[in-house]
Amino acid sequence: MKLFNNKENMMIIKVEKDGIGLEEFLKEDYDISSRLFKKLYRRNHILVNGQFQKKNIDLNKGDIVSIVIEDEIDNTPPEPIPLDIIYENDDVIIINKKPYIVVHQTKSHQSNTMANGVSYYFRSKGIKRKIRFVNRLDMNTSGILIVAKSAFAHQQMALQFDRREVEKKYLAVVSGVVEKDEGIIDLPIGREEDRSVKKTVTEDGKEAITKYKVIERYKDATLLEVQIFTGKSHQIRVHLNHIGHPIIGDTLYHEPHKNIDRQALHSYYLKIRLPRENEKRVFVAEMPEDMAKLIEYLKE
Repeated sequence: MKLFNNKENMMIIKVEKDGIGLEEFLKEDYDISSRLFKKLYRRNHILVNGQFQKKNIDLNKGDIVSIVIEDEIDNTPPEPIPLDIIYENDDVIIINKKPYIVVHQTKSHQSNTMANGVSYYFRSKGIKRKIRFVNRLDMNTSGILIVAKSAFAHQQMALQFDRREVEKKYLAVVSGVVEKDEGIIDLPIGREEDRSVKKTVTEDGKEAITKYKVIERYKDATLLEVQIFTGKSHQIRVHLNHIGHPIIGDTLYHEPHKNIDRQALHSYYLKIRLPRENEKRVFVAEMPEDMAKLIEYLKE
């Protein structure tokens, strides 16, 4: 399969083999989900050589399959919140999220969210798309946040997370000196009790796998690089707390710290394949100032 056109409102694919059905081609060769295929097909947004065709038509080598990416209306109230954009193309925006800001709107956070900021950015740039976050970060966790500009882009990115094909790494400053240079925590996580926001390691929880590696040791703390292979809520915070090294500043699982007003956790590294591309790319978000200052204090 060869993608050879990146128009913003059209994804164009050149077929490279004979005798495959249109639906099979998009589902099996390009991971278009059944739900997305039905939606696109129902709206006549899948074309073969510029024409709408039946979904069971057989394709031939050299045929051109086009997927229309339509304009959308988003009703999120826009707010001029500065965005630290690491990368942007027709399909995605990759942002270095600052701490102290919620990603999605909730009942208690209707304003000053990342969604409000992205809405303002979309409108200022004439981007007529709904806001689709591919991943999530806790309010006080900083780092890489992915926004998809279409249902197609969201599905292509989310599928890689579901298949555990995405390499995600964090920086965490934890309490105490971690003795082992590296380790893997493979322990299930569930709610501490009904309706509690806190999570805990529990036998009846869901699978959670975290790998850590020591970057630097201090007198009473350690800087870790943490890689997660599952995406459970509070996973890193819970796992590190469980092994006796809670994240500094994490008031939910540990205690306040005079040198930082939040958990010292930053999503700094992401390796993922962008929509319409065949090879994975690496994106890096610089460490925020508050964590850098904390580390300088710990070195004294």
